[in-house]
Amino acid sequence: MLALAVPAATAEAAPADPVPTVFFGDSYTANFGIAPVNDMDKPRGWCFQATENYPAVATRNLADRGITLDVQADVSCGGALADNFWQEQQLPFGAGTVPAQRDALKQDTQLVVGGMGGNTLGFTSILKQCSDKLRGDSGVLLPGGAVDPDKPAGECKEFFASGDGKEWLDWKFQQVEVHLEDMLMMMSYFSSGAERVLVGYPRLVPEDTTKCLTPAPGQTEPPFVDIPEDALPVLDQVQKRLDDVMKKAAADDGADFVDLYDHTGTNTACDGADRGIGGLLENSTLDLFGQPIPWYAHPNEKGRDLQAERVTATIETVLNR
Repeated sequence: MLALAVPAATAEAAPADPVPTVFFGDSYTANFGIAPVNDMDKPRGWCFQATENYPAVATRNLADRGITLDVQADVSCGGALADNFWQEQQLPFGAGTVPAQRDALKQDTQLVVGGMGGNTLGFTSILKQCSDKLRGDSGVLLPGGAVDPDKPAGECKEFFASGDGKEWLDWKFQQVEVHLEDMLMMMSYFSSGAERVLVGYPRLVPEDTTKCLTPAPGQTEPPFVDIPEDALPVLDQVQKRLDDVMKKAAADDGADFVDLYDHTGTNTACDGADRGIGGLLENSTLDLFGQPIPWYAHPNEKGRDLQAERVTATIETVLNR
């Protein structure tokens, strides 16, 4: 794991008692792609929640700093939409459902941590709009389809710049804003004394997109496979806009925000040996029925540790102030 450059909490500042905590979120909190997976013998195994996800790593990091979290639940689940915070989530391939994530909140919960919004935005549909490979069998595990499958993947930059594509994107961002606002308000309602920490998403595409044309060490395909290079800045702009929306939602509701986007610019999917994001079709450490599952641009172990580092620092600050 990465060495964390986080100052140790003093004995005087650290909370004296374990802090009742709930983690929530989507695949970036569950850390899809990292094996082994919790509850694989139950329907909830289809959440692909890593046993060693960033909530687990951050909890250990905090314990090393004299802060003990009493984790009441980690209900993060791959594919979760923001409205799955208050509505049950349908699992893939008819595996059943999992309860609304807010059901884990208790009146004595003092800390709520996690992130959602990318699936509400439809980021996988954006990826599929720009990739023929993801529109086919390679993207079968990714929820949703291309925004407009009649438009060629190679024209996705133009599609999102104007007309129906731009209107769709603006509408999805409006959804994200409203759902994040509702989610944060519900946290305060169900756990009125809780500190709330909204965690953003790590950066996927670097400023220098030419780095994305070279396969990572040991790989044969570029990190974003057949997505045109001129569309990569579009993905980055969408990510930055989502980061800004999440940051504003947290600020407007008095919650704290972990800005991963601004701290992972040298660990994108295109940063070779330093990448903290697995390439779209790069094999992760998971397999399904004996077949390897791609990372689909999720944090690898290095990326997970970067998430945990920032989350650890933010929780420490929140609980010691």
